[in-house]
Amino acid sequence: MKAKIIYRILNMRYLIVIGLLFSLNVNGQTLEEYLLIASKNNPEIKAAYTEFEVAMQKSPQVKSLPDPTLTMSAFGRMVETRVGAQEARFSIMQMFPWFGTFAAKENVANLLAEAAFQNYVDTKNEVLLNVKKMYAEIYELQQMIVLEEQNLQILDTYRILSLSKFQNGNGAMVDVVRIDIKRNESSTNIDLLKEQYKPLQIGFNSMLNVELNEPINSLDSLPLNNESMQEYTNDLFDSNPKIVILAKKEQAFEAQKLIEKKEGLPMIGIGLDYSIISKRDVPDLEMNGQDAIMPMLTVTLPIFRKKYKAAQKEVELMIKGTEFEKEALQNKLRTTYSITLFNVQKAKKLNQLYLKQIEATQQAIKLLLASYSNSGSNFEEVLMMNQDLLMLKTAVITANKNQFTAQAQLEYLLSKDN
Repeated sequence: MKAKIIYRILNMRYLIVIGLLFSLNVNGQTLEEYLLIASKNNPEIKAAYTEFEVAMQKSPQVKSLPDPTLTMSAFGRMVETRVGAQEARFSIMQMFPWFGTFAAKENVANLLAEAAFQNYVDTKNEVLLNVKKMYAEIYELQQMIVLEEQNLQILDTYRILSLSKFQNGNGAMVDVVRIDIKRNESSTNIDLLKEQYKPLQIGFNSMLNVELNEPINSLDSLPLNNESMQEYTNDLFDSNPKIVILAKKEQAFEAQKLIEKKEGLPMIGIGLDYSIISKRDVPDLEMNGQDAIMPMLTVTLPIFRKKYKAAQKEVELMIKGTEFEKEALQNKLRTTYSITLFNVQKAKKLNQLYLKQIEATQQAIKLLLASYSNSGSNFEEVLMMNQDLLMLKTAVITANKNQFTAQAQLEYLLSKDN
């Protein structure tokens, strides 16, 4: 009894600790955790996986025999035979397709199930790509709010400085007015950016299929990959699920050609006919009243060949169409990859440029502030340079977002693990 009480106390402590850890982590998910939540919760991914499960149920169906037929006949007026009157007749028949038909159909069903699984993989990758894009949009918005708030604080400092210069007779009141205009503009931008956050939050949580008002963790940075990207090769997209889907369909259509040939061959039926015979009132009649059992063999005669030839032609056209579709997809992937690769390089170079310009602009602002403190002039240039600095910092954030989004697009095209 004492041991049970101790166990319950320890178990409660364990649950409390786990609860505290969970509560600390609810609003602190990383990108990987968000992607994991989307993988498990997103209804589009669930629907695609359900379609795969549906496709998996085709194989047991296509390799099953058709249902046997049972025929029962009762004679209103008995048919007399030599050994007695025929009272009732039962016939059962089981049809069998030509040899190898089941194996061919199962092969097609399995290939289409593999294509359905690749569709699930592609759907999952696409959803996770959209999660990454929205994640980057939220990062950009949050960082812009931070920059505007920092800019507002800087403007407040400038206002104190310019007001002090005016009161000492070394500055103009117009400088204070200029700062107030910029402060109002910055304050309005902050309000607009915060209002923009709500639809992004709803869109992001919708993809995760969680509560729409679920808070999103503050994003300080994006995981950028600065390694050199892979150049295009002919086999670059072999693992892309969209390409694999078409490859599996093409294999299924090739296997379907064998089915169409098998369908054009006879089906064989094996059955049994059983007749109930009543006894005749005849003494010493051999086999008197003995029931009749008759094995039966049925063979279909597929003599109308047009439909079989048309079915084979249909499959050949489907194969050709899939080849064209695959070629068009390869071209599309190649073009998208080339453009996306350029966007990655562009974002990297712009980021480097903006960082250099930020450093130079900050140095120029220091020099202008020193000049203003001494002579009370060039304050308008200080405000202009400060605005340039804000725009450059914003451009860095946008370049980071663009690089991250383009890299996510490359990973999607190359079907890397998300």
